[in-house]
Amino acid sequence: MILITGGNGQLGTELRHLLDERGVEYFAADVRELDITDKVAVDSFFDKNKPELVYHCAAYTAVDKAEDEGKTLNELINVDGTRYVSEAAARVGATLVYISTDYVFGDRLPVGGEWAVGAPKAPESEYGRTKHLGEEAVKASGVKHYVIRTAWVFGAYGPNFVFAMKKLAETHPELTVVADQHGRPTWTRTLAEFMVYLVDTNQAQGLYHLTNDAAEGEDVTWFDFAKEILKDTETIVKPVDSSQFPAKAKRPFNSTMSLEKAKATGFEIISWQKALKEMEALGDRRENPDKIKGESK
Repeated sequence: MILITGGNGQLGTELRHLLDERGVEYFAADVRELDITDKVAVDSFFDKNKPELVYHCAAYTAVDKAEDEGKTLNELINVDGTRYVSEAAARVGATLVYISTDYVFGDRLPVGGEWAVGAPKAPESEYGRTKHLGEEAVKASGVKHYVIRTAWVFGAYGPNFVFAMKKLAETHPELTVVADQHGRPTWTRTLAEFMVYLVDTNQAQGLYHLTNDAAEGEDVTWFDFAKEILKDTETIVKPVDSSQFPAKAKRPFNSTMSLEKAKATGFEIISWQKALKEMEALGDRRENPDKIKGESK
């Protein structure tokens, strides 16, 4: 049995589509089917169903709310829930694929640099702290695992930067977008394909980084991303520094991560521009959720 936690989320839904296309059976659980913050429920589910593979997509991702009103839930889901799932998976002999984030690194990388897989972690937000602790919980459980750090996630099945920009462009002839935060966008389809690829090709377990690729020497900011999203519209996109958009949680100044280890597996990582184009060509399938064949409720 294959289990997907967070099966109705942005990444979980993308993964469901991918597995459906390949004719792979799975059980996709969201909080109604499996509350990962309830240890008794998690243990009972794993003891009864004994999944062989767990794609752990469930996460608390409200970065700003995690600093105050969502702090408790952030801890419960990203730390406790991940620990419960990891320990249960270890007990039944399952392999776990856990999704982490660039936020574990903090803000110490100059522009032009890349975070290595083994770089020291120093999170500077509550979200980053709990995802760091989630990584540690996975390792401490002894479960067979892949930890994949990603960043700037966009896709067809949930609120994200692409849809936000397009929606704003409908009513705003001019937009200002942050141009002093650097990184690389990640299409959920590329991430889902990599998750499956690591398992199917029996790659070495451990830590990986996965975003879409960028041309050599290309520096990518949110401003660059927005320009690409809106390049076929009449909306003017102007750069501003992040001080114009104060937020509760500190954002990484440069979250660009090295893709060297992921590429060494033989997985083809397309550019973020191509990923954006392919997502748009597929159309917004969010309007047809009933076409997903999986066993999620």
